[in-house]
Amino acid sequence: MQSCRTVAVIPARHASTRFPGKPLAIIAGRTMIEHVWRRCQEAQAFDEVWVATDDDRIRAAVEGFGGKAVMTSPTCATGTDRVAEVALGRPDIDIWVNVQGDEPLVDPAALQRLAGLFQDASVRMGTLVRPLEADEAASPHVVKAVLALNGDALYFSRSLVPHAREPGTPVQRWGHIGLYGYRREVLLSLAKLAPTPLEEAEKLEQLRALEHGIPIRCAKVTSHTVAVDLPGDVEKVEALMRARGG
Repeated sequence: MQSCRTVAVIPARHASTRFPGKPLAIIAGRTMIEHVWRRCQEAQAFDEVWVATDDDRIRAAVEGFGGKAVMTSPTCATGTDRVAEVALGRPDIDIWVNVQGDEPLVDPAALQRLAGLFQDASVRMGTLVRPLEADEAASPHVVKAVLALNGDALYFSRSLVPHAREPGTPVQRWGHIGLYGYRREVLLSLAKLAPTPLEEAEKLEQLRALEHGIPIRCAKVTSHTVAVDLPGDVEKVEALMRARGG
């Protein structure tokens, strides 16, 4: 067991083809980025929480509700690249957690589980999985994870894996939750690597790590996250917040 300094970074960009200005969308009286930031704070698992953006409007909104924002390059292709840019200037921080900025219902307990994986000194990269529901089996939008006995990911796919050859064979299937934690050197290394064949085929960024032999430890949780991809999703999230009492 070891104690590590851990920072959560919430990548947030204003430009979006399907939902421009998404981080600043108002949900139940607060911007979406504030909801995500508050849930990171509630987790009490991070020494610091930062929003990484390339837009002054987002920076101003974050500072307006008392958060901390750092400006990153507009050329960052992915959220991982944005987190890596922040990590590059902070050699004092060992563990970096990438929290999706469009999931205002992310469970603070799940964030605790993800950060807690790194108490094991052998863990280099971590993520979250949850039990796959029957109606998600055929959906390519729900990513499936196959795990080794020690909890490391064997593979991620948009297809239904593993396949049960004999009907009725009991198989535990996992759905992937796209939150990641990294040791700093792993994060910086991944950000320099070109996309890999399986990553390109499945359009799943985490396969780049597996294809380069970087193990990904998975923490099992029961909570679901609900992403805001389109303006119509705001109403759905507000309804869930009301149902959950927050």
